[in-house]
Amino acid sequence: MSKDVKKVVLAYSGGLDTSVILRWLQESYGCEVVTFTADLGQGEEIETARAKAEKMGIEEIHVEDLREEFVGDYVFPMFRANALYEGVYLLGTAIARPLIAKRQIEIAHATGADAVAHGATGKGNDQVRFELAYTALDPDIRVIAPWREWDLTSRSKLIDYAAAHDIDVPSDKSGEPPYSIDANLVHISYEGKALEDPWVEPEEAMFTRTVAPEDAPDRPTYVEIGFEAGDAVAIDGESLSPARMLARLNDLGGANGIGRADIVENRFVGMKSRGVYETPGGTLLIAAHRAVESITLDRGAAHLKDELMPRYAELVYNGFWFSPEREMIQAAIDDSQKHVTGTVRLKLYKGSVAITGRKSPVSLYDQALATFEADTVYDQRDAEGFIKLNALRLRLMKKRRG
Repeated sequence: MSKDVKKVVLAYSGGLDTSVILRWLQESYGCEVVTFTADLGQGEEIETARAKAEKMGIEEIHVEDLREEFVGDYVFPMFRANALYEGVYLLGTAIARPLIAKRQIEIAHATGADAVAHGATGKGNDQVRFELAYTALDPDIRVIAPWREWDLTSRSKLIDYAAAHDIDVPSDKSGEPPYSIDANLVHISYEGKALEDPWVEPEEAMFTRTVAPEDAPDRPTYVEIGFEAGDAVAIDGESLSPARMLARLNDLGGANGIGRADIVENRFVGMKSRGVYETPGGTLLIAAHRAVESITLDRGAAHLKDELMPRYAELVYNGFWFSPEREMIQAAIDDSQKHVTGTVRLKLYKGSVAITGRKSPVSLYDQALATFEADTVYDQRDAEGFIKLNALRLRLMKKRRG
C-alpha cells in the first residue's frame, strides 16, 4: 500500500492503542497527524487526551463536546425506532461511530488532511462502521487501519512499542485490564479476555453504572417521563435537553439495578462475540417510549414499525447509518411519531422496570369503547359479521381438505 499521505486525522482516545497508532503513523507514513477526541459522555476527563497529544508533539488537536448532538441527532432517532439488535442489544457502541466518523471527515476537510485513521481491530464491527461512514461522506478519503497493516499483533508488543517510544502505558492494579471497555452516554460495554468464555459469570466489581439488583433500594422508585413527537423531553415535569435527559435516566436506572445485559451476538464480520452491557437510561427510555406509543399509534402503524425495527437495528449495528435505506426507514418512523406525545409513569425496583401509567392529550385509547361495562357506542352484535368475513377463507380451505 502506498505511504503517500501528507496529513491524517486520527480518532484519538489517549489510551494505549491510539497513542501507539499516533506514533506509528508518524513513523510509518512520515505524515502530520491531527488528533480528534470526542466527548460522547464516556465519563472520563477527555482533556487528558489533549495533554497526551501535546506531549507527543501534535500541533493540531481537536477535543469536542458532542454530547447534545450525539443524543439529539443519533440516539433519539434510534430510540424512536425502538431499535434492538437481535432483540436485546440497545446498540450503544454502534450508534456512536457515525458521529465520530462524520466529525473526522469534517476536520479532514477543514485542515486539508488527505486521510483518516481509526483504532478498530480487523476482527470487530467498528472497522466496518467507521469505514462505511467515511465512504458515504467522502468516497475519495484515504483510510488507514493500522491493525490491518502493522505487526503489533499482541498487547505485549504494543506495550514494548510504547516503552521504546516513551508512550505512557495505562494499566490497572494488576497491570492489565481483564476486558476491553467502550463507554458513552448510552452505555458501557465490556468484551474480551476474561469474558470470552460465555459460561463464566462477570465479576460484580466490573460494573460501574448499575448497582447489583439485589443491592438496589428496598422501596420502588417512581418516575414520570414526558414525550413530545416521539422524544423524551421531561422527567417529573422538568424539561431537560437530550443529553441531560439521558444522563438523568442513567442515574435513575443505575441506582435501581436496571439495564444490565449479557449477550452473545452475531458480528457483521461473521463470528459470534460475547458482550456485557450496562444501559440503564436506554432501558428506561425504550420501555417508556413503547408505552406512550401504545396509546397514540394506530395499530397498523405500530405493527409496521415492529416489522421494520429488526431491519433498522441491523443497519445501525452493521454501520449503515448513512445509507439510503436507513434514511428511508427513519423517514417513515419519524412520520409515525408526530402524535407520540404524552406522559408515562415507571416503577423501578431491583433491576426491573414496570409501566404503571400512561396518558396523552392525543390518545387513541377510548375508555367508552374499551369498557366491559354497559355502553352505547359499540354494538356487540356487529362482531358476528366481522368474524364470519374473516373466517370465510378458513371455511373454504376446510371444505377443500374434506
